[in-house]
Amino acid sequence: MNTQVWSDFLQQNWLVILIALIVLFVVLNLVKTMVKWAIAAIIVVALVVYSGVSLDQIKDVVNDVKTETVDTLKSEATNLMMKEAKEAKYTSDAAGNFTITTPNLELKGQKGKEKVEVSLRGVSLGEWKISDTVKSFIEESKNNTNVTAK
Repeated sequence: MNTQVWSDFLQQNWLVILIALIVLFVVLNLVKTMVKWAIAAIIVVALVVYSGVSLDQIKDVVNDVKTETVDTLKSEATNLMMKEAKEAKYTSDAAGNFTITTPNLELKGQKGKEKVEVSLRGVSLGEWKISDTVKSFIEESKNNTNVTAK
């Protein structure tokens, strides 16, 4: 999304944009139903399509934002694992399932499996492979549980 492209587009199509904005303003002020939002959405989509921005470009931008957000959340969760390891509580059942909880994190897994489900503040971050950080987090949470059980 180059700013020069947008600048050129605005300079070349200012009249079309102005007409679209006037129509949009009239529709929003005169129509009092859900239809007005449908018409407004159609006008905005038409302007975007007319500007030359393809749906693939929009999809790429959305995917980039999604990937960056997930990476940031994973990084935050990993940092919290290191910070909250001393507060982690380990519980397990006879079937080999275990849960580790801290004030901000929850890990669920099964003994012998290579993946755990990770949630950060109640939001699932999906399944993670058990890395060195996750292994040490699990071990420390087990140690915390053993110390508190005595």
